[in-house]
Amino acid sequence: MAGHNKIKMTDLADLYKELGFNDAETFIQSGNVIFTSSSGMSVLDISISLEETIRQKYNFNIPVIIRTTAEMQKLMQLNPFLAEDNFDPSKMAVIFLCEQPSEAQIQKVINIDYPPDKFKIIGSEIFIYCPNGFGRTKLYTNFFENKMKIKGTGRNWNTINKILEIAENKKPALS
Repeated sequence: MAGHNKIKMTDLADLYKELGFNDAETFIQSGNVIFTSSSGMSVLDISISLEETIRQKYNFNIPVIIRTTAEMQKLMQLNPFLAEDNFDPSKMAVIFLCEQPSEAQIQKVINIDYPPDKFKIIGSEIFIYCPNGFGRTKLYTNFFENKMKIKGTGRNWNTINKILEIAENKKPALS
């Protein structure tokens, strides 16, 4: 919940708990909530429910982007930059898109090149590697949102690893 749409992380965890996600916990002040669900609802339905609840309670119109533990684990295998010489996880990020981009949306950015910074779109994620750091890169969430007309949220590689660690330590939801 970055920028002007701020919600205290304790309030955000409480909101998830009010919706029946009793084990909801937050990680850092950027809207990361790790939870399990035994509701039988699809990920899309959970997202829609959370977006509507946030809209009603806080008057914020923001996307809720959910990834399952399995999807987060798959990121570890899909990361095209792990084999980079002198790979530094602090110079790596992923933008999680609210939906898989169309071929037309991908074509709007596919030929953009800002060396040494690199990006690769895989499914509904954009992997970004900036070997000199993020201080001067043009490859940031708003850049892709504006070019592709799609909402997303970015997390650095270290944060992604910590979120995955928390998720893997949660008890699976009962079916």
